[in-house]
Amino acid sequence: MTETTVAKAPRAKSTKSAAAKAAFPNFEAFSMPNLEVPAAAREMAEKSIEQARDAYAKVKTVAEDATDLLEDTFESTRQGALDFQFKALDAAKANTDATFKFMKDVLGAKTVAEVIELQSSFARSQFDAVSGQVKDLQDFSVKVATEVGEPVKAAFEKSFSAFKAA
Repeated sequence: MTETTVAKAPRAKSTKSAAAKAAFPNFEAFSMPNLEVPAAAREMAEKSIEQARDAYAKVKTVAEDATDLLEDTFESTRQGALDFQFKALDAAKANTDATFKFMKDVLGAKTVAEVIELQSSFARSQFDAVSGQVKDLQDFSVKVATEVGEPVKAAFEKSFSAFKAA
């Protein structure tokens, strides 16, 4: 009995396909047909690969351009917001300084009429100052929005001109 077991044991050098052929000698699914790829199919596969490479290069370029656009937009937005905050702080400082000056003048007033005159002139000057500050901040906001939108606008124009050309 041990002799038959040794004779049936697979050889160490045999491969999987050889074992499959031995186990299923008449089963054609395990046999590899010898097919030659036609030249037309090979050319079509090469064209497909080349087109895939071209498409990848275009997508990569578009992705890099989009990344650059986002970086430029975020940097412009960050810088614009920072500058806007500085302008707002300058306006607040000017208003606070004017209020302290007004309070100092009121405390130095000798009569009620002088206090009323100081109050009237302070209110008029603060109204003019705040109106000017609001206008400056509004103009600055429009400028920042234009600067932030400029790269996006340029990218859209570039894309549409490339699209029209294609």
